[in-house]
Amino acid sequence: MGKVIIAEGKTTNEAINNGLKQLNTTKENVTIKVLEEEKRMFFSILDPRVVKVEMTLKEEKEQEIKKERKKIKISEEEQKRAKENVEKFLEEIIKNFEGETTYQIETSEEGLTVDMMNKNLGFLIGYRGETLYAFQDILSSVASKGNNNRVRVILDIEKYRGKRIKTLEDLAERMAKIVVRTRKEIKLEPMKPYERKIIHTKLQENSKVETKSIGEDPHRRIVISYKR
Repeated sequence: MGKVIIAEGKTTNEAINNGLKQLNTTKENVTIKVLEEEKRMFFSILDPRVVKVEMTLKEEKEQEIKKERKKIKISEEEQKRAKENVEKFLEEIIKNFEGETTYQIETSEEGLTVDMMNKNLGFLIGYRGETLYAFQDILSSVASKGNNNRVRVILDIEKYRGKRIKTLEDLAERMAKIVVRTRKEIKLEPMKPYERKIIHTKLQENSKVETKSIGEDPHRRIVISYKR
């Protein structure tokens, strides 16, 4: 469960706004439950009422915020060393690939972005990107060699990421329509955090459904339910 707080205000909206300030987030990232509306003094009708709401930060959002706080900026020297490490590694490994493999590496304070192109690299993507993510972890370890900080690497092969995002967004829309029509929740198959985030983000603006994650990795999955 995500972080839970109790917020107060003279009105429901005021209580919610106070809670959002405490959590430093926006309304779509929390679930809200009105607990009670009461008088501060039982015998005084002039006393303002107090509204209490329970606000829970959606777990995916809490994890995302924590990750944002933990982000480390990579120095230019570390970026240069990381790029050289990855270039040397890739030059050796692509010798074993069928066909011509090209790649492009971009550096930033957040890490490296590596794009590889070769129509024969399907084996390096694997089932739903499992091999790609594993290879990405290897590249991150390679990039971090000799640096004080771990260097984050984002790998893409043959524009797979863009295609996968489109697939997941289409899936989210289809499942949301079924949930709205049937009023029954749908549990999606287990996904990686990166993929769950795509589903959550896509359905955030849908006022008729809500999403949550259940279970533990690697079996953690999204539940889409009708917002009553």
